[in-house]
Amino acid sequence: MSVLVLGSINMDLVAVAPRFPRPGETLRGQRFFTAAGGKGANQAVAAARLGAPTRMVGRVGNDVFGPALRQALMEAGVEVSGVEVDPETSSGIAVIVVEESGQNAIVVIPGANGRVGGAELARLERWLPEARVLLLQLEIPLEVVVQAAERAARAGVSVILNPAPAMALPEEIYRWCTWLTPNEVEAESLVGFPLREDQAIEEAARVLVGKGCAHVVITLGERGCVYADRGGVRWVPAYSVPVVDTVAAGDAFNGALAVALWEGRSVEEALRWANAAGAISVTRYGAQPSMPNRDELMAFLAQHVETHRAPGS
Repeated sequence: MSVLVLGSINMDLVAVAPRFPRPGETLRGQRFFTAAGGKGANQAVAAARLGAPTRMVGRVGNDVFGPALRQALMEAGVEVSGVEVDPETSSGIAVIVVEESGQNAIVVIPGANGRVGGAELARLERWLPEARVLLLQLEIPLEVVVQAAERAARAGVSVILNPAPAMALPEEIYRWCTWLTPNEVEAESLVGFPLREDQAIEEAARVLVGKGCAHVVITLGERGCVYADRGGVRWVPAYSVPVVDTVAAGDAFNGALAVALWEGRSVEEALRWANAAGAISVTRYGAQPSMPNRDELMAFLAQHVETHRAPGS
């Protein structure tokens, strides 16, 4: 059984600067690098590095970045026979500015990701019988995500939807999602009220469970996350680490969550894994380069076992 990922594949063009430029301002940066990215690909790499057999479904463009993006996935241990080369468009691109605090601003050009459709759904359906978990995000067409979630749920596969970037979702998708993992901004867009206080965050988690999701996790960066199911709401603290780059921290979180669930671990342990993977990733630059491997995650968890315990553990 495997972890199956349907989603975006991007090349990230990253500029590190002392701060974000103001409108109309030219700012001298500190360094530049390229790194394979895209939320789907990042989550696939995160899952593969943590030891789960992982298959990626998506597409890249017919340009200089396409072969490099496929190669990066293969080097991480991801099976890429489901990644098509689209001869009619460019690969997806993300232009990222990272400031010294580690915060980032991103502009995404979808490219081939915007053309994911029926061919990818057909490949996905063929591989669902061998999958235990399906990871989805929103950097490919929304109607494709909805169809994929429904087909996976009907096949008995657990669906994790990371609803990023933030957008409104059709009501029917909630009942197909086993797990919904928005960050604070994304959760606010889904529930339609501001999440400025802890009580509002908890209420948002309850609302999303009420829409049909079995499990909801609202990620809150350095504050950890809020978990909700039909039994109630719990806060899970984050790990304290030095932050250099928050790009793809959420992808590390989701990839680790998928692997822990694929292994049949408890909710509490799965959330510890996810928080730990996210914490490790923010101590490193880049998207896929920041994803921890299995040994790194286990060492981190062992180091923090006495100082970080989720509620109920």
